[in-house]
Amino acid sequence: MRVFLRLLLLMLLYPAIARAEPAILLAEVYRNGIDPADYLISEKLDGVRAIWDGQTLRFRSGNPVHAPEWFVRSLPPTPLDGELWAGRGRFERLSGIVRKDVPIDEEWRTVRYMIFELPDAPGDFTTRAERIRYLTATANAPWLQAIEQFRIDNRASLQRKLEEIVRGGGEGLMLHRADAPYLTGRSDVLLKLKPWEDSEARVVGHVPGKGKHAGRLGALLVELPDGRRFRIGTGFSDAQREAPPPIGTTITYRFRALTASGLPRFPSFLRVRDDP
Repeated sequence: MRVFLRLLLLMLLYPAIARAEPAILLAEVYRNGIDPADYLISEKLDGVRAIWDGQTLRFRSGNPVHAPEWFVRSLPPTPLDGELWAGRGRFERLSGIVRKDVPIDEEWRTVRYMIFELPDAPGDFTTRAERIRYLTATANAPWLQAIEQFRIDNRASLQRKLEEIVRGGGEGLMLHRADAPYLTGRSDVLLKLKPWEDSEARVVGHVPGKGKHAGRLGALLVELPDGRRFRIGTGFSDAQREAPPPIGTTITYRFRALTASGLPRFPSFLRVRDDP
């Protein structure tokens, strides 16, 4: 009987163990006054985070990415961290492709795996960036690419580069300290710079619409990790108002600043969090 109970417990626990979130590096927000000369800089891609452990490709949540066999066959045995990406402004289409349990080859031919980190690799980030360029160049897989890393000497040039990226449809910039060892967790060795800020919240309710939105979603009631709640009423497409993110879903929203009470000012829906 005890053996049976142990087996039953393992069966119940195994899915949670199998999908444990991998330890990854998460960015802080860039603050005015930081000298960009100490960083390697890249474009912030609007893709889906994916981690390759040498055998399996997983989302940030720990769930497997159901990519075609040919897509992962040419990936090196070296662990990789990057973004599945289909080009600027194509997040919704990309998300629909990579979330399918049965991958469609034609769709995946438009997807690239853009690498920006080597988990647990030795050396500073400058060394790891050089290694990334070598690995992607020798993998014989056109869909495996290194995110371009470049230097910017001063804050004025950094601002001009940000404006150039945003004008072209990009989201912003990432700054990674050139001398940083490999780290995990949220750290200021990695910074994100955007014309707006973004964060995440959990959907706890649907507020009915009025006027032109009568009969469909008016706003999402969302909750922050500390339990505070607020509404998000903008940023939705007509399709999203007809079929809003379910209660319990984690969404990403953008905002301009915080109010005196610490809540986001003018929050706008951006997307469902990019990992299933």
